[in-house]
Amino acid sequence: MPGWRQWLFAVKISGAALLALGIALWVDLPRPYWAMATVYITMQPLSGATRSKALYRVVGTLIGVSAAVVMVPPLVASPEMLTLALALWTAGCLYLSLLDRTPRAYLFMLAGYTAALIGFPAVTAPETIFDTAVSRAEEITLGILCASLVASIVFPEPVGPVLASRIGAWLGEAGRWTGDVLSDAGEPPALRARRLRLAAEAAEIDALSAHLAYDTSAQSRAVPLVQLLRGRMLMLLPVLSSLADRIAALRGLSGMTPELRSLLAAVEAWSAAGAPAGEADALMARIEAADRPLPPHAAWTALVRASLLDRLRELVAIGRDCRELQEGITRGSGSLRAPLAFAGEFGGRAPRHRDHGMAFRSALSAFLGMVACVAVWIATAWPDGATAAMMGAVLSCLFATQDDPVPAILSFATWTGIAAAAIGVLLFGVMPLVHDFVSLALVLAPVLVLCGLLMTSPKTLPVGLALGVNGNALLAIQDRYTSEFGAYVNSGLALVGGIWIAALVTRLVRSVGAEHGARRLVAASRADLARAARRRGRGDRAAFAHLMLDRLGLLVPRLAAAGPDSDLARIDALAALRVGMNLVSLRRARHGLPASEVAVLDAALDAVAQHYEGPRGPASPVLLARIDAALAEVGAESGAAGRRDALLGLAGLRRALFPEAPPAGAPLLAREAA
Repeated sequence: MPGWRQWLFAVKISGAALLALGIALWVDLPRPYWAMATVYITMQPLSGATRSKALYRVVGTLIGVSAAVVMVPPLVASPEMLTLALALWTAGCLYLSLLDRTPRAYLFMLAGYTAALIGFPAVTAPETIFDTAVSRAEEITLGILCASLVASIVFPEPVGPVLASRIGAWLGEAGRWTGDVLSDAGEPPALRARRLRLAAEAAEIDALSAHLAYDTSAQSRAVPLVQLLRGRMLMLLPVLSSLADRIAALRGLSGMTPELRSLLAAVEAWSAAGAPAGEADALMARIEAADRPLPPHAAWTALVRASLLDRLRELVAIGRDCRELQEGITRGSGSLRAPLAFAGEFGGRAPRHRDHGMAFRSALSAFLGMVACVAVWIATAWPDGATAAMMGAVLSCLFATQDDPVPAILSFATWTGIAAAAIGVLLFGVMPLVHDFVSLALVLAPVLVLCGLLMTSPKTLPVGLALGVNGNALLAIQDRYTSEFGAYVNSGLALVGGIWIAALVTRLVRSVGAEHGARRLVAASRADLARAARRRGRGDRAAFAHLMLDRLGLLVPRLAAAGPDSDLARIDALAALRVGMNLVSLRRARHGLPASEVAVLDAALDAVAQHYEGPRGPASPVLLARIDAALAEVGAESGAAGRRDALLGLAGLRRALFPEAPPAGAPLLAREAA
């Protein structure tokens, strides 16, 4: 059953819808129900998210309105050209929206389908386009303002405390993973899947933090700290994965000395105590004391040990920073009490994964869906054909982020049909008895509250949205009762018909499964790894980690949906991430090496690039030989500035690509036997 927060949101959204309706009727707007429907599109459970969405919706609406006013008058004599213009505009805006992947993406989407919402109905009366555009802008803006006002004044639910709670839960899970890694507890498959979820949850926290700047909570001043924390949260995942690998490797080599065991136990105890900043310096001193310079021709065990200590050093620095930043965010402070320990790699904006191919297919699907709706409209001379074209545009955009939008679109069509039947009973059985706004509000309130309750659960959100938006459109409340049954049936058929046409075109052009989406993400990651190996620049490790982990956050739910029988289930996503981190380290280290060592290192990097440019599968023995040759050449002498980083990068690359290979430097016969 819904809790009190769900009931509160339902009451607030229904109150905002009735407020918008009352004001629209009072100022005599032509279609007050647009204001009501806008409330259900705009309002979110968190007040900061509502204000964020409201701002982008206002700007997007104004851009879409302006586009419609520009396109309709000169092209109204040529329906084909007008259809193409509106469809191309909507598809182009959808393409930009899918590439953006921030809350700002909503602006592009609104700018697209708002032009269709205004342009298609104006085809039969082009002389009224300016008045229609102004009215739609007023009605939509009124709904946005009412949603924002109610969300901000009536028991507001700020983003800040929710975000702080999510961050605390994430760091708690990361702390448990840290304890498991340092104690060498192992990772059963279920636990490994839970660890991968941390990447997806980090992406969710990032999406939530985007609304923090619009919040009224104390945490709104901590937006810069949230961005700094996110960078360290993402870096923590490859560091923990690498640390687990190094510990396992050292145990296999019998290289886990009492000194290392004591150090790992101390770091584990520090992490379990909440990573207090005051004890971090002492731990760092112990790590530095345990570290030793790498001699010429260093043994494989020494390389793995040095790599473990580097990862341990990063773990302590990141853990200390995370705790310091979390405390600053909880206080709602824009400054820190102590300088950060893990710094220097977080300049600029974090890159995000962009799939131009799927964005284009989604835009093409929206374009063809609108063209198909208009073709049916023209061929049948359908009086309400504009409604079908409008719904085709809106539905093609709303679910375009999903791998297969068709089930969601068909569910929307089903619940729109149910809404049409229910609203028909209300419209023709109850509304004729309503004679003032008070009685109207009493009749509508239970239905509006029910829609709001359905929107509070992710499983029923599409149902609540379909009822709240299309139900209000079907109800079509005016300042006087003018409903006619035949027109109502035609309007309902147009709504459902437009959605079905959008679903059909999407099925033919756009639909892919979760496994297909996962394969595209894996292919994109492999292409980036190949590029990272080919390029000879220094590279930005944090930026590369952001991109790979952003992609990992998209990949995890798709891997779960693909099922255990898929060959994708065997992918070690964190190992690929470790490869990327080591590649960036090697690119940076090579600038401090002599020419002979750079040449053999570049040969190893080229072999890595060839591996990731080819089909997915195990790495070849040639690649292992190239890495070992680079290890031997770089490790033969001491003194080069980038020697240690190059050796540890090569060792990390070898462990990520060949975890079962015998130690570097082992006799060839032993390798062949292995």
